[in-house]
Amino acid sequence: MQTCDVVILGAGAAGMLCGMEAGRRGRRVVILERGPKVGQKILISGGGRCNFTNVGAGPAQFVSENPQFCTSALARFTPEDFLRMVEAHQIPYHEKTLGQLFCDRSAQEIVAMLLQECRAAQVEIVLNSQVQVVERGPRFAVRTGDGEYAGDSLVVATGGLSIPKLGASDLGYRIARQFGLAVVEPAPALDGFVFQEEDQRAFGGLAGVSLDAIVTCGSTAFRENVLWTHTGLSGPAALQASLYWRPGHPVQVDCLPELPGQTLVQWLTDQRASGSRALLKTALSQRLPKSFCEAFCQLYSPTETPLVRLSNAQLTAVCDRLHAWTFVPERTVGYGRAEVTRGGVSTEELSSKTMEARRVPGLYFIGEVVDVTGWLGGYNFQWAWASGWVAGQYA
Repeated sequence: MQTCDVVILGAGAAGMLCGMEAGRRGRRVVILERGPKVGQKILISGGGRCNFTNVGAGPAQFVSENPQFCTSALARFTPEDFLRMVEAHQIPYHEKTLGQLFCDRSAQEIVAMLLQECRAAQVEIVLNSQVQVVERGPRFAVRTGDGEYAGDSLVVATGGLSIPKLGASDLGYRIARQFGLAVVEPAPALDGFVFQEEDQRAFGGLAGVSLDAIVTCGSTAFRENVLWTHTGLSGPAALQASLYWRPGHPVQVDCLPELPGQTLVQWLTDQRASGSRALLKTALSQRLPKSFCEAFCQLYSPTETPLVRLSNAQLTAVCDRLHAWTFVPERTVGYGRAEVTRGGVSTEELSSKTMEARRVPGLYFIGEVVDVTGWLGGYNFQWAWASGWVAGQYA
């Protein structure tokens, strides 16, 4: 059995950040990674350029049953703190829309940076290490297929259930339950919506069509692009809204936010007053994709009636529908495409100062396995860095 101070399960963003911080404190650290390489989610993020943080990351962009839990970690390790490390390693980066920061060249540079920092802190990383048993005696003992490891502290950084092709598993949740900790029911998040059969028939022909829209779930709304697929609705605004969606709840889409409220009605009324003989779908196609206008008008307006013959009530009804098109998804696409997993180890079980389980001294949970889930756009990486940094100060 190999003995060390800290055993970390998972060599992803949170696990490696935690490992290097604990190692800097002189702790002997072993990271056990079940896959063949480290940082696999880092490597695929941002189209291979890694959206590694967001300059505006704060508690407001995170979902949890305890929304304030993440406040301490995010305040103590900020996007600026991570940027200092990126700049020290001379990794060029750029800011895209909404505060998102990406590598100029490749996500591999972030992984290489973390590996270099881990090596400098004398952190050992063991790949292809399948955890079989976790036990607690005088120390935490972890048995894998090719060895046993014991440590005073055990840090669980195993991630969630999203993207199973990268080796996602429920190991972290099983360990939490083994030690009597509550787990908020996991669900796929930041993934597209799947229409019910009726809406699939109506809009399935729009696959590939995108437009600027506001997507609302409950009291939370996002304005970005949406993208119709063969089975539902995707694109950044839909993915963001999926974080707040629950089965059976409606999703509302404002399909033309650039002409809000009565502005759209007035625009159509002015065209009608000019004597235009164009059909409504033709008029709308000046502002929206033609195929969308055809499908929308087929469902919600007199399709072959010229604009000049439509009443004020008919125009208002169509505009209201465009600004508040509502559907109830059958489900989201699922873990295969979901960016992250919502839910996880209950924050009621953890110290926000240390990420340590309140009732199990020496046991820590960090990153995606915890019930803290951020918006699309670098927020979840910032949570991984911040929670990993915090645990690294105490584990």
